Amino acid sequence: MSNKVVPLSEIVDAMEFQSEEIGSYFHKETGRIITITDEMMRAAEENEPLEGRPQWMQEAMAQAREYLQNEKEYIPLPTQFDIHEYAIMERFCLSLEDQEISRALYHAIKGRGAFRMFKDKIHELGVADDWYKYRDEDLTEQARYWCADNSVQYYED
Repeated sequence: MSNKVVPLSEIVDAMEFQSEEIGSYFHKETGRIITITDEMMRAAEENEPLEGRPQWMQEAMAQAREYLQNEKEYIPLPTQFDIHEYAIMERFCLSLEDQEISRALYHAIKGRGAFRMFKDKIHELGVADDWYKYRDEDLTEQARYWCADNSVQYYED
């Protein structure tokens, strides 16, 4: 679908950056990825004036407008809801060979404040680097599947 071969890392980076208020979109023709906040999307939808705003905001609003006018030329990247970071954390916990660490982390993600508890626990138990490597590998694999599903050609850098 895309005429351009893009670095997979750009797709992964954009996937990581998304949140409930931020979405990223891949332009089919150019391979460019844009990221738009809900605030900028609303401003573009309401056709708010660009004048009198800081340069960065004008650029963000212009980008949102361009997206809205040419939406069919873009493919949304997987959102945080598609990525299921909780499931990644759970798989990480279960993948650990050290059963004590595995159990402690698994317990940390159950209940309220799972993400905060998990983050604190990986640092406390000295497995933060392992977690980030595991998460990066998982996101990279999800990006590969997304590329395949959307006929996006990529290279790994």
